[in-house]
Amino acid sequence: MPLRTRRGSDATFDPLPPPRAFRAFTSSTPRNMPVSDPNATNASGLSANETKNLKQRSPEPHEEKILQGIRELYTSKPTDRTYEIYAPEAVFHDPIGIAEGIKSIRAQFNGLAKLFPRADIPSFRLLENPPSVPKSKILIDQDVSYYRDPNASSPTKTVNSLLTLETNDQHQVVRHTEEWNHRRETSREDGFFGMLNEQRKKFTANFTGMFISQEPPTQKKD
Repeated sequence: MPLRTRRGSDATFDPLPPPRAFRAFTSSTPRNMPVSDPNATNASGLSANETKNLKQRSPEPHEEKILQGIRELYTSKPTDRTYEIYAPEAVFHDPIGIAEGIKSIRAQFNGLAKLFPRADIPSFRLLENPPSVPKSKILIDQDVSYYRDPNASSPTKTVNSLLTLETNDQHQVVRHTEEWNHRRETSREDGFFGMLNEQRKKFTANFTGMFISQEPPTQKKD
């Protein structure tokens, strides 16, 4: 995420939206991010149409903490406790970047909270797992409205996405995949251009992690 500095002895770094990533995020139709085939399987192992048609379900007791943490992340209100839902080696993959490890994940969502100080979730649906999807995967269909100006009457962008949360035996998230409009994200498995896209995402996440604080914005002291 590009940065600017303030003049003076107390110079600090302010994150600016990455030009390409920000345009892709705020565009009405994200381009060059998901694979073009609508029948391609997303992180759940199902197609976009299949996951969009899954029924809603009630959470299991061990899922409550994870769901609460996800809501805090996507409403720009993370705390240190929020990140306890992740295993130390967890990976977060979305159309903008690939964050490997809890420190990189913290940087991504702390940076998101600085970029969009207000975010609302008008729709949050925990989905039923069909027989082909293991119970260790948590599937969520959500709409998130992001506001650059927290006092604005309308959001900068509302994004629908599928969250696929893969968990371990300790009920920690080991892989968190966000796919806009349920469309599968490219990776090295999709050939040369998929490999390039994956490396670009890792670079973006690593660069952001160099400058974004590990301390959540809502917990920073004056």
